[in-house]
Amino acid sequence: MGKTLTEIAQDLQNTNKRVQLIYAFNGTGKTRLSRAFKRRIAPTGDGDDPADEVNAPEPSRNKILYYNAFTEDLFYWDNDLDRDAEPKLKIQPNTFTDWVLLDQGQDLNIITTFQRYTNDKLTPRFNAERREKDKDDKTKEIITKAFSEVTFSMERGDETDTGNLKISKGEESNFIWSIFYTLLDQVIGVLNVPEPADRETNEFDQLEFVFVDDPVSSLDENHLIQLAVDLAQLIKSSESDVKFVITTHNPLFYNVLYNELNSDDGSYKKNQFRRYRMVQLDDRSFELMDQPNDSPFSYHLYLKAELEKAIESGQVRKYHFNFLRNILEKTSTFLGYKKWGDLLPTTEEDKINPYEARIINISSHSKHAGEEVAELTEDDKRVLKFLVNEFNKTYRFQPVEG
Repeated sequence: MGKTLTEIAQDLQNTNKRVQLIYAFNGTGKTRLSRAFKRRIAPTGDGDDPADEVNAPEPSRNKILYYNAFTEDLFYWDNDLDRDAEPKLKIQPNTFTDWVLLDQGQDLNIITTFQRYTNDKLTPRFNAERREKDKDDKTKEIITKAFSEVTFSMERGDETDTGNLKISKGEESNFIWSIFYTLLDQVIGVLNVPEPADRETNEFDQLEFVFVDDPVSSLDENHLIQLAVDLAQLIKSSESDVKFVITTHNPLFYNVLYNELNSDDGSYKKNQFRRYRMVQLDDRSFELMDQPNDSPFSYHLYLKAELEKAIESGQVRKYHFNFLRNILEKTSTFLGYKKWGDLLPTTEEDKINPYEARIINISSHSKHAGEEVAELTEDDKRVLKFLVNEFNKTYRFQPVEG
């Protein structure tokens, strides 16, 4: 019997574990779960407005810190289309970034963290002062407040830079995560002081939970591993009663976190850690299943099961080609092939059908491949079924039952 996300949030809240790690596909409801969980810990408003998620009043913010897709909505680009010269990453007015930047003064630590995940020459600069000359024509209010925008440049090493750049979406995600991570680092450090009277601030004394939803968008594997290791070490360094819930759709991030959190070093204990897989059932309810601790996370088999189930039911979507490509990539690496395309079936002339390789590439590189629901042609569905069958036959994989 499935549960609602609110019921699952309640189960997570009531579980006596320091860390709960959840794997789920994109589109399963991880972000919605983070919102349901936040409303249980610190109810504010109806939760339907993104601003409600990030502009929570101070008592709510002090009970739970959370990072999800709405955190990124606080940032948007001013591309300076008139002059094409000064692109800026603008920060919407909100209590979260004001708290980190204005109250805690963490801008230098944010820059250091960001450069560790991207490039030590790529330098963000916050506007640290109000600009009185920028006033709204109607209200005469100051438009540009301190720490309300960021510019980026590439340092050349000779005390000059490239001028303002518009960074990639992946770099932007890294930057926003760096803000959250820097705050989390400070919070854990403050709470590790046993006596509240001895702490540098008492703003975090009421903190109960940290919820992190998928901080790995657009990261390459090396930086993704670094982020997972950093987050795990930060969690393990926590000596307070704060509990952590982490959700992700990325199997590498999931496995690195699991391995780091499940190690014996330091004061962290294995029995404080629990991991799950969350799935959405046919009736649109949800199930949170324990992931066994005595075996590795067989993500490729899970993908294959989902792929075969979609083919059997006829509910094939574009993102299922992304599943197939992921399976091919992991299998080719394991078998020592240079390219995943080498695993595709060949013609009598020992050549790969270019149409089959091309349709996998096009479909799996859709901008929202993990969530796309667009219908495919019957030919596309036929090709996917053929490729899965050939893969099973050639590499002796058994179709997954159930």
